[in-house]
Amino acid sequence: MKSRRLPDAKTLREGLLAGDRLALARSITLVESTLPEHSRRARELLESLPPGRESRRIGISGPPGVGKSTFLNAWGERWIAAGHRLAVLAVDPSSELSGGSILGDKTRMEELSRHEEAFIRPSPSSGSLGGVGRRTRECMRLCEAAGFDTLIVETVGVGQNEAQVRSMVDSFLLLLLPESGDHLQGIKRGIMELADAFFVNKAEGENRARAERLRMDLEISLPFLPRGAGGWKAPVHCLSARTGEGLEKVDQVLADHARHLQALPGGVEALRRRQDLAWMRSLVEEELLRRFWNSKGRAESLQDMEKALMAGKIDPWQAHLRLLDSP
Repeated sequence: MKSRRLPDAKTLREGLLAGDRLALARSITLVESTLPEHSRRARELLESLPPGRESRRIGISGPPGVGKSTFLNAWGERWIAAGHRLAVLAVDPSSELSGGSILGDKTRMEELSRHEEAFIRPSPSSGSLGGVGRRTRECMRLCEAAGFDTLIVETVGVGQNEAQVRSMVDSFLLLLLPESGDHLQGIKRGIMELADAFFVNKAEGENRARAERLRMDLEISLPFLPRGAGGWKAPVHCLSARTGEGLEKVDQVLADHARHLQALPGGVEALRRRQDLAWMRSLVEEELLRRFWNSKGRAESLQDMEKALMAGKIDPWQAHLRLLDSP
């Protein structure tokens, strides 16, 4: 298959540092590609970038239908009006069979996407765990190089462990629906423990009372969950992304949380170093897996173990040990 033609690393670097959105889009395409030549050039590009510019990193998650894209469309316009440049990395669930994305976040953020100060990039999760894409950290690095001061990672939100997202961002917001009955049923405790703030969306019309009821239920439940870094107590608010009511509370929560993080030992700089450490470990694990499966004779050993397993001559425990011990 013929390789897609993309500009060289030097050209992309120059475009990125100039804030060119097309150069940013092409750079992300390069780092997301699995073609060997693209991987080599992506590495060259990333290594050539200057130290990351100061930015705010925010994670957004929530169940399907909660209105994450509608929320980002409305809140993002407010944020841009306040003088910020906003990059949204919207990670779509992707089909296990075809690899294609299911959602179309960019089409649902039409107003926001018209702004020169906004960049929206839907990316397939490609089977990655944690609700994020395989190269989300690299994409964040590119967005920072292009001068975007606020980075949003909109996660899949379909039940995966979101701990990986938490390790990438400064503030992690969870959007909820004003359901009636068992309000908290189906909300995984692990995700709730990771969130820095909760917002009950669609709190308008006949949903308003249900949203307020859920807010009160959450405020009763949250003291039983561990607090965030430095004893941060996650607030709970209602809002309506459709009408815009309550969006100012998001600004206030983010400002309060930023001040809280800055007051911790080492401030935001210490948080950045922990994020870099998590990124390094992720890269090491990925490279070790790649080298393991691509080592000489590994494919033959795997085929032998699979045949032995299917024939009932060996159990999975024995098979995995033989694969690990094979040269």
